[in-house]
Amino acid sequence: MKVYTKEEMSINELSLTYDDISLIPTEVSRIRSRMEPSTETKFLGNKLKVPVVSSPMDTVTGLAMAKELNRLGCMGVLNRFDSSLKELLETDGKLDGITAVSISLHSDEELIERLAAKNLVLCIDTANANNEAVLDKCEEIKKNYDVKVMIGNIAHGSTLKQLVDAGADAVRIGIGGGSVCTTSVQTGIGIGQVSSLLNVYYAREKDNLKIELIADGGIKSPGDVAKAIAVGADIVMLGRMLAGTKETPGEVIKYNDQLWKKYRGSASFGVKMKNEFIEGEETMIPYKGNVANVINAISDGLRSAMSYMNCFTLEELRTKDAFAILSNSSYLERLPKK
Repeated sequence: MKVYTKEEMSINELSLTYDDISLIPTEVSRIRSRMEPSTETKFLGNKLKVPVVSSPMDTVTGLAMAKELNRLGCMGVLNRFDSSLKELLETDGKLDGITAVSISLHSDEELIERLAAKNLVLCIDTANANNEAVLDKCEEIKKNYDVKVMIGNIAHGSTLKQLVDAGADAVRIGIGGGSVCTTSVQTGIGIGQVSSLLNVYYAREKDNLKIELIADGGIKSPGDVAKAIAVGADIVMLGRMLAGTKETPGEVIKYNDQLWKKYRGSASFGVKMKNEFIEGEETMIPYKGNVANVINAISDGLRSAMSYMNCFTLEELRTKDAFAILSNSSYLERLPKK
């Protein structure tokens, strides 16, 4: 079996995603317990305890979710679709300098000014960052306000320098990889998440660009979080893993003696509610209880991965360069059997 480096995976003839790869422990670990590694990191100038940021979807991040994630040492990106934004603007003072909020290309100057005054990270929430209107909006915000801006999404690093030149501080990487995203099916656009990350990572390294990388989409487990960090992501953005928790917007629904919550893509019919092209689906997620349970499971899994890989810090994990590319049978062998 060949042990692959990140660079070798980046030029693989196939487009790879998380299920296609595995980390390989190739050295004796100094770590005695999974409690020894630290999952702390810095993202856009903020100290986080766990490298997790929530997706600005209307069934994932309302004000309750953003506040709880901040308390847990993560970052919540408030969605722009419901009353959460209005409630945020009515809150006195600043909010710890950690919370982020999504805006659209059509958000007016007064709104942006009020958000900037609260020292919030702004997320220009679009499906395609490779667009002149997105770059113009980013450049305008950075010119007028002292705020951090994340934009997205991209699937390839060919335009990364243009994003940086427009002032982007972070970029969401991934098109079509979300569990309720139908973009790839509807448009034929998209690359496997691992290949997308690697391509953008090496574009950043090649030109020594100053921009942080967000792995957005396709993450189903703590193991996928470890893989995303190892192949170059600075932080991971989660949607489905956080969906169905107590803090997500929406009511808990009882059906067939089980509790559920709604989960839908940002380009689904339920969000758009008018005659537009739909690139998202709606579904129901089993109720998971407090989001703290999910974050703790991610932290535990990530620490375990780091102990196997002989890493005390996430920075050390990003330097590891030993991966397997799995056959389908090899992937299936790793799934729990009932």
